[in-house]
Amino acid sequence: MRCPFCGYKEDKVVDSRATQEESAIRRRRECLKCGKRFTTYEYIEEVSLMVIKKDGRREPFDRKKILSGIMKACEKRPISVEKLEEIVTQVERAIQKKSDREVPTSRIGELVVEKLRALDHVAYVRFASVYRQFKDIGQFMEELKGILGKEKQRRR
Repeated sequence: MRCPFCGYKEDKVVDSRATQEESAIRRRRECLKCGKRFTTYEYIEEVSLMVIKKDGRREPFDRKKILSGIMKACEKRPISVEKLEEIVTQVERAIQKKSDREVPTSRIGELVVEKLRALDHVAYVRFASVYRQFKDIGQFMEELKGILGKEKQRRR
């Protein structure tokens, strides 16, 4: 493992534990040169999934892309990176359980939308507006009205 701060190749594991869903092992490491600490995750290598893009192209599943999109939607929101990683893991597991070796981007997007809707309404609307490609403010307002209606029902 290369230190992300100084590039040195040797470190020691300070702490090691399973993630909440036990789908990965989280390791805290300390660089033997600069002494800074960093976190790594180890995942079980699953059968490789292929993602079918809207234009029909296929590419390997990349959890980093999902995490990147979620992080953009959650920017300046009070949500920890660990929670975002957990969402990505949940989405990845759901895809692996339900699909063959190929999954359309629409399925991935819907899973992320579901998770964000339950987590944070602002992040949900941000992600949904890009994912669902709202054409105008009317579509955006319809989505907001749906959220507000559900929120009023929940309070009753």
